[in-house]
Amino acid sequence: MRDTKESRLLLVLLIAIAFALITVDIRGGKNSPVDGARQAAATVFGPIENGVSSAVDPVGNAVSAIRDSGERHDRLAALEKENAALKAKLGSGDRNRSRLNQLDRMLKLAGDGQYGIKGAEVIAIGAAQGFSWTITIDAGANDGIKRDMTVLNADGLVGRVTTVGPNSSTVLLANDPDFTVGTRMEGSDELGFASGQGDRPLRVQLLNAKADVKKGDRLVTFGSEADKPFVPGVPVGVVSRVDPSGGDLTRTVYVTPFVGFTKLDIVGVVVQGPKKDPRDEVLPPKPKPTPTPTVTVTVTPSADATATGRPQQ
Repeated sequence: MRDTKESRLLLVLLIAIAFALITVDIRGGKNSPVDGARQAAATVFGPIENGVSSAVDPVGNAVSAIRDSGERHDRLAALEKENAALKAKLGSGDRNRSRLNQLDRMLKLAGDGQYGIKGAEVIAIGAAQGFSWTITIDAGANDGIKRDMTVLNADGLVGRVTTVGPNSSTVLLANDPDFTVGTRMEGSDELGFASGQGDRPLRVQLLNAKADVKKGDRLVTFGSEADKPFVPGVPVGVVSRVDPSGGDLTRTVYVTPFVGFTKLDIVGVVVQGPKKDPRDEVLPPKPKPTPTPTVTVTVTPSADATATGRPQQ
């Protein structure tokens, strides 16, 4: 339509009529004189709207589902990509093949426990914290690392993150005297608290003074509220000594850690806790007992003893 004086007048008139119809419709309610026209329009355009809605709703539902699960999926996808990059970085060679084996075993452990982990390398020991048992890893805030995250490796519990920089972090090792973690006994579910003792076995105070525990029993982490600082189910160690119960309120046992703290190389920071407690699923298979060899001694009598029927003098 051309912009003329007549077209402008017509536009004003149409607007006035529209407002009048709206006013009449509102005042008329159910008895509105335009109700019939509205119903006719609904009859004509309703099927079209339903068809469009049917076509759009599945897309909307899919988008909603992706939005709900996207954060976890994206995090795990990113972690898989980063761990693959770490594998490529390790390269080949005898030493690197060993490191790749460590990484593969660690990823298997993480898979068994449903932990989302960020792989990292140990780049320093005892970082600027006196004589404490600590390590520095090459992953920090830029990699999603935060304070009080659980650190593990292919064998079990390594420690927890205490200090975070942009590209590196400090980890307090589980054998440090200032380290304490809640534990649970395999099978019996007896609870306790393990504390580090440097190069000696971990000292565990079981809450039940009458707990039935013996050498060879194994422990895992009990887990913390909101998985900070410890996620549940991470292997801790094997009972190596049990103190006799002396009527105390707790019972003391000593545990040899699964992890060798003097030879750490590839570790994983748990950035995504499991949906449910893995219980004892992450523990390695129990070693089969070695059979005790038996020795059979056969005495063969001499020829003279056989002939005389009595031993030779």
